[in-house]
Amino acid sequence: MSTRLAALQDWVDAVAALTRPDRIHWCDGSEAELAKLTRLMVDRGDLIPLNQDTHPDCYLHRSDPSDVARVEHLTFVCTERAQDAGPNNNWMAPGEAHAKMDALFAGCMQGRTMYVIPYCMGPIESPYARCGVEITDSPYVVANMRIMTRMGSAALARIEREGRFVKGLHSIGELDPERRFIMHFPEELSIQSYGSGYGGNALLGKKCHALRIASWQARQEGWLAEHMLIVGIQNPQGETHYVAAAFPSACGKTNLAMLIPPETHAGWKVWTIGDDICWLHPGPDGRLYAINPEAGFFGVAPGTGRKTNPNALAMLDREAIFTNVAVTDDGRPWWEGLSDEVPAKDWQGRAYQGGAPAAHPNSRFTVSIRQCPSYSPEAENPAGVPISAIIFGGRRESLVPLVFEARDWRHGVLVGASMASETTAAATGQVGVVRRDPMAMKPFCGYNFADYWQHWLSFESRLTQLPRIFHVNWFRKDANGRFMWPGFGDNLRVLQWILERCAGRAGAEETPIGFLPRRADLDLRGLEGLNGSVDALLSVDRAGWQREIDAIGGFLDEFGNKVPEALRAEQQRVAAALN
Repeated sequence: MSTRLAALQDWVDAVAALTRPDRIHWCDGSEAELAKLTRLMVDRGDLIPLNQDTHPDCYLHRSDPSDVARVEHLTFVCTERAQDAGPNNNWMAPGEAHAKMDALFAGCMQGRTMYVIPYCMGPIESPYARCGVEITDSPYVVANMRIMTRMGSAALARIEREGRFVKGLHSIGELDPERRFIMHFPEELSIQSYGSGYGGNALLGKKCHALRIASWQARQEGWLAEHMLIVGIQNPQGETHYVAAAFPSACGKTNLAMLIPPETHAGWKVWTIGDDICWLHPGPDGRLYAINPEAGFFGVAPGTGRKTNPNALAMLDREAIFTNVAVTDDGRPWWEGLSDEVPAKDWQGRAYQGGAPAAHPNSRFTVSIRQCPSYSPEAENPAGVPISAIIFGGRRESLVPLVFEARDWRHGVLVGASMASETTAAATGQVGVVRRDPMAMKPFCGYNFADYWQHWLSFESRLTQLPRIFHVNWFRKDANGRFMWPGFGDNLRVLQWILERCAGRAGAEETPIGFLPRRADLDLRGLEGLNGSVDALLSVDRAGWQREIDAIGGFLDEFGNKVPEALRAEQQRVAAALN
C-alpha cells in the first residue's frame, strides 16, 4: 500500500530520510493487519493476553513507569506570534521547535518499522469530518488508533480525494523524560511528538489533532472543536433531543455519556454519541450540529464499576486494550472501584502487597464505541445531530447551584469561560482551591483563550436557533461533608428540566446568575429524603456570588486587552445585578 497523493508521499519520504527506519508499513486497517501486529506485540511483550475465556481478544499493555500521563509542561503550541498561542499555552517559536524536534527524530527509527496511519476523525462520508496521517514507530499506537479513529484504506481514499490532511509524526524514542516533547504547529496543520508512548501523547488523532489543531482549524473555518460529550435523551413520548456537555476531569463526563435512567423514569432512554470530543458546525437550518470525531473510548478505568457506569463495564469484556491496570490471579483486568476482589499483580506486574493502588490512577481502556450498550447509530450520521442544549459543569462543594440556565448566548459564553472546579488534597495539598478551566479546554485549546471566546461569541450572529446554555454541579456538600445530590442516574432529573426548558414547557425563577428551577419544576419522585437539601441546592448566595463574579473579572484580566468587550460587559452586568 502507498499513495497517489504526491504531497503525502513526499512527506513520508522526507520523514523516512530523517528517521531512517528499517521498514515502512502503510496501515490498511484490516483484520489481518491487526492480527499480525497483535502477534508481534505479544511476542515482544508489549501486549499481555488476558483471560481469553472471560475477556476474549483483550490485552494488557504496561507503560514505562515514567510514561503514564499527559505531559502538559512539555506540550507546546508553536505559532509565529506568541500572542496567538496565548497565556493558556506554552509557546515556542516554530523555527526553534523544528530544530529541537529534528535533532530528536534524526535516526530514531533505526531497527524499527515506520507505520503510516491514514485516519479520519468523524464518519468517513461526513462533510464535517477531517483527516490526518500519523507516522509512528509504535505498533501499540497503530492498534489503538484503529479503535479510536476510522483508520486505513477508506481514510486514505478520502485524503487522496481532498488533497489535505493533518500531519502527525511520533516516535517513542528512548522513553526518556528529559527527551520528551509534544509540539503543535497550527499554522502548518502538523504535530510532532517524541519520547512517550502514552495515549494522549502518542495517539495524535485524539487531543493533539481533534482538539488543539482542530480548534485552530475550527476558528478559521467557522465551527467549534470542543472537549464535550454528546448524548441523546429520549422521553417516553419518543422525542429525542441531543445535548453537548463539557466537564473538567473527575467530574463524571463518561458516566453522564452512558447514563442509565433511575427506576422512577420508566420509558426514558439515554443514547451515547460520544464521551469526550465534539465538533460543532452550523447546519443549513441555522441550528448547531455535532459529530463525535472519535470511533472509540479511551477511558479512565479506576472508578468504573457497576454502580458508577454499568454500560461502560458491559463493553469491557471483549476486544479491548487495557493500559496499566492490575490483574487477578486468573488473568482478568482489575482496578479500584471494579470489585472487592484483591488482585494478584499491580500495574507494573509486581505481586500486589496492598497499600498503594494496584491499578495506576490514570490506567485506561481502549474500546470501540459500537460495543457500548447505549451506543446510538446516529454517531455515524454524516450530518451530525442537532444540539438543543450545551451544558457546562464543575466540581464545586459550595456556592454553585445544582443547575442554572444562562440568560442568553453571551451570558452562556461567560458561564463557560469562567467554569471551574475545586482541587482536592490528593491533587494539590490544598482543599477548595478554585481552578478555572474555560469550557474544559484549558489543556486543549490550540490558541489564545481571548480569541477563542470571541469565536464563541460570533455564533450569536451565525445561528438562527441557538442552543440554550446551562451549568450543573453534582458535587455540593452539606456541613457534614456529605454529597447533597445522589448523582449518577438521578442526574437525568436535571437533564429532564433542561430539555423541558428548551421546549418552553418548564418553569424557572430569574436570579442574578441565571434561571434556576424551583422545587416544583424538578421531577423529584423517589427523592423525598432530600427535602432539606433541595432548597440549598437551588439557592443563590448573593454575597458568595459577589466574590465569585469579582474573581471571574480578575481571571479575564489575565488575558489583557484581547478579552472581548462583550464578555467584560457581561461580567459587569452580572456584578451589577448581584449588587
